[in-house]
Amino acid sequence: MGLKLFTRKAKTRKSPRGAAGSAAGPAASLHGRLYHDYQSAPREEWNDEPLARMYQQGRLGTILRDETKWRDQPSGADIVEKAANALEQRMAFVPAGNVAIAQSLTDHANALEEEIDVAPFLVDVHAVTNERFQRFVDAEGYDELEFWPEDIWPHLIEFKDLTGEPAPRFWREGRHDHRLGDHPVVGVSWFEAQAYALWIGQRLLTDAEWQMTASWHIKSSADIFRRFPWGDAMDNTRCNIWSARHGHTVPVAEYDNGAAPNRVMQLIGNVWEWTETEYTVIDEAGRPIVGEMPMHAVRGGAFDTYFEAQTTSQFRTGQIAFARAHNTGFRCAMDIDAATWMSSD
Repeated sequence: MGLKLFTRKAKTRKSPRGAAGSAAGPAASLHGRLYHDYQSAPREEWNDEPLARMYQQGRLGTILRDETKWRDQPSGADIVEKAANALEQRMAFVPAGNVAIAQSLTDHANALEEEIDVAPFLVDVHAVTNERFQRFVDAEGYDELEFWPEDIWPHLIEFKDLTGEPAPRFWREGRHDHRLGDHPVVGVSWFEAQAYALWIGQRLLTDAEWQMTASWHIKSSADIFRRFPWGDAMDNTRCNIWSARHGHTVPVAEYDNGAAPNRVMQLIGNVWEWTETEYTVIDEAGRPIVGEMPMHAVRGGAFDTYFEAQTTSQFRTGQIAFARAHNTGFRCAMDIDAATWMSSD
């Protein structure tokens, strides 16, 4: 279903207003050296055959969800197998464990925590990149209402780039800068992150699942708990935070020395990551703190996070669900029972 209920701004191919300080805002501070010579990513030619096109777009989970439907089609079985193999390479297994989620704003000895058991699941090794999100934009995902909550349909026309096209906030004319294709996508709200995840047949991590992945507190006699994916001490040679002195995002495959034991990369630094979970918190008197707008938990810190205490596997904070920040992205997850390759023997 296309977005025909509302009217977007007419598609005019013009540059945004003025220089970096006006329309660009945080985009200029993120990649100032690229702003004035933006190099738009080329368009892909889609395959005419629906299943092959879905594979090309990276909608691998969607293919596997309906694999019995596809197997009887010409080349269907081969594409289903390729999709399973690609997901197996792209995702990592997180075993069962448990986490303690802080419930208050202040951290002290008697601070309230919620103990949560986490069932096994699968998580993407890398955060979603600009190149991957571009396929969602090119497939007109912003107009596919089935991937968006009905109560925010009127707001979809607000999810525009610098030139008024439906796309992440800091893109131009619906395109990312091709030099940042392997960087994490930023400038996307929680709703955009969720819509993309549903479109590819996956989902966002819950708050507890994210902490489980980063702390690796699995159910075992060792009862090991990590403050960071690599161990207990901060090491800015293992993550892209403020003290690493990059001042911008880096490709999602960098800092492999900071990966979790299951090879999941950049849980700490580069970009904050949206989670599926609404952000709730209480004050010191145990009263819930309620914001003016719905918020969702974000995790992990970003390239511009100064305080190391905000980059641990336990630290959590929240952002307004509509926020499209220059330093917030996301990664996707999947339930075990959807991973057909794990039960194919």
